[in-house]
Amino acid sequence: MECQTTDFNKGYNTEMRAVQDSMDVLSGKWKIPILSSICYYNKRRFSDILNDINGISNRMLSKELKELEINQLVSRTVLDTQPIAVEYQLTDHGLTLRTIINQLTEWGMEHRKVIIGK
Repeated sequence: MECQTTDFNKGYNTEMRAVQDSMDVLSGKWKIPILSSICYYNKRRFSDILNDINGISNRMLSKELKELEINQLVSRTVLDTQPIAVEYQLTDHGLTLRTIINQLTEWGMEHRKVIIGK
């Protein structure tokens, strides 16, 4: 017996696939904080991002930034300085996450008030 899919289920499957695609790109402990750091300051050096995010290691930050570059959310620019510095910023595609990051910030602030009253 074959399962039949209604039009509603087709749309639902498409939406769920889109959510899963988003989570595949943004999941993990560090990606949203990295994107937030860059979003809030427009451009950030590696060491600035490292200082913004408690608990992340150099190696993990490097790995996550590479994945964000692969997904065309972050661009990397090597600055002509001594010592050489690297600066990161959101791409045009990455900037489309700004609204989501701002909404997460607002939700997090409200949630903190609800849970601990601060």
